[in-house]
Amino acid sequence: MVPAAARGATTVPSHDVELARWRERIRTGLWFVPLVITTAAAMLAGVTIAIDHRVTAGAPLAFDGDSGSATEVLSTVAASTLTFTVLVFSITILALQLASSQISPRVLRLFLRDRGSQAALGVFVATFLFAFIALQSVREGAGGRDQFVPGYTITVTFLLVVITLATFVYYVDHVAHAVRAVSIIESAAGETRAAIEANFPLTRPPVVTGDPPGGTATMVIANRRPDVVVGFDEDDLVALAHQYQCVLRLLPQVGDYVPTAAPLVEVYGGDGRLPTDTVLDHIGIGNERTMAQDVAFGFRQLVDIAEKALSPAINDPTTALQAIDRLHDLLRRLAGRPWPTGRLADDDGRLRVAFPVAGWDGLVLLSFTEIRLFGAGSMQVARRLRASLDDLLGCVPDDRRDVLEREMARLETDVERLYRHDDDRQLARRADEQGLGS
Repeated sequence: MVPAAARGATTVPSHDVELARWRERIRTGLWFVPLVITTAAAMLAGVTIAIDHRVTAGAPLAFDGDSGSATEVLSTVAASTLTFTVLVFSITILALQLASSQISPRVLRLFLRDRGSQAALGVFVATFLFAFIALQSVREGAGGRDQFVPGYTITVTFLLVVITLATFVYYVDHVAHAVRAVSIIESAAGETRAAIEANFPLTRPPVVTGDPPGGTATMVIANRRPDVVVGFDEDDLVALAHQYQCVLRLLPQVGDYVPTAAPLVEVYGGDGRLPTDTVLDHIGIGNERTMAQDVAFGFRQLVDIAEKALSPAINDPTTALQAIDRLHDLLRRLAGRPWPTGRLADDDGRLRVAFPVAGWDGLVLLSFTEIRLFGAGSMQVARRLRASLDDLLGCVPDDRRDVLEREMARLETDVERLYRHDDDRQLARRADEQGLGS
């Protein structure tokens, strides 16, 4: 870790890559939320059993039965909730398979991050564990003497059964809505909007002048497993470069795959004193792109959904239009925002870190080109793409118009080529927010 005294550039963003890695692992894991809920259930069972040891038989609201009845009740609850848990797992796996085959493999992470499914699984496992712990506390005595029946614990078990049934009904309804294409598209778009707010602030970034110093650069080699760059810790890298009086130039863009022993960072200056392992500690890698610092990944997911919908096997242009709607909205949000410069300076105003940034042109091409190539032959898609481009041309600054005009020209060429009849060409050239809504 870089000492606080060596830090510079107080306005530089901060992304702790190790914290981001654990946050992503927890959010996409089916274990964390159930673990928290089941731990709470185990603690609750301990508390209620301790209360039962202190109260006398026949206490109000407590289960009033012998040890045999208590054992039968708790065994039934434990067995039935375990069956519920298996059923939930089966429904979840089926939903994942359906979404992967019909929409896009990239959307699986949206299901894994779904808090509703994680909480439902946690409630079922927690009820089973609570009943199992309560069952172990039941003590049978000869002739009814020295027996122990946890009356309040069994009452709480009944309450948990009611909660489990309500959760099961909620879960079935939740999954039925979650697997709808529009829900998946909106989830991907919503996450991308949040990434835009985090990575493209409305405040203009500080101007950093100057280039990395000349001379031969020292290469930092990716000496770890080949994987995807998921992010980097800007302020720590700036502080590190400030401490060793050097300039760091990151070669791959966030979202790029880095093969074995590929150059990762160029180091200018510093007399070779900079420890390369420390640099690598502040660059996050993973086996899949994430949205924390990779806005383009959100666009990629929506484009993949549109392409899958336009494939001959699916042939669902209306779903593609729903994806185009969100892409249009995302580009509109970016249209007037200041763009990151990919250059970070310390508090002295000296360039310390340079890195590649996904540009406006790249995001426009990502949003429209593949969908146009797959779907320009669909009247709905051609008209909706034209409406999006027309709207964006009316709201972007002049320096961002060129790529939109070129994409419009390509759409015009494709319409001319794909539609044989003049009437169809004229119809396809008409901008329409609904595809064929008027």
